[in-house]
Amino acid sequence: MTPVTVDDDLWSAVGDPTRRRMLDLLLSEGTGTATGLSEHLPVTRQAVAKHLAVLDRVGLVHADAAGREKHYRVDQDRLARAVAQLAGVGAAWDSRLRRIKRIAETIQRREDAEGAGK
Repeated sequence: MTPVTVDDDLWSAVGDPTRRRMLDLLLSEGTGTATGLSEHLPVTRQAVAKHLAVLDRVGLVHADAAGREKHYRVDQDRLARAVAQLAGVGAAWDSRLRRIKRIAETIQRREDAEGAGK
């Protein structure tokens, strides 16, 4: 099996529940500002702005200036690549767990056979 390349910065960014909620809000609304997002989150506007900066740095959101505010939107292509990466990691772990299960079952069968022979 080919090892899955993991973007640690990306998964660190989406590992935060507030940032995941922000992505959900942006996806449902299309765009949003730090002020608008802070109205739906239990954090300040300044905290939202910092979270948006993290998401922007990893390419999950992009901002368009509109007067004094920035309007953020999710980068659909980057999000799709992130989802595909997560699916690849999940598939790799599923494969590992199946191998571990087969090994454990083989050991159990041997032990059962040895116990029956006594």
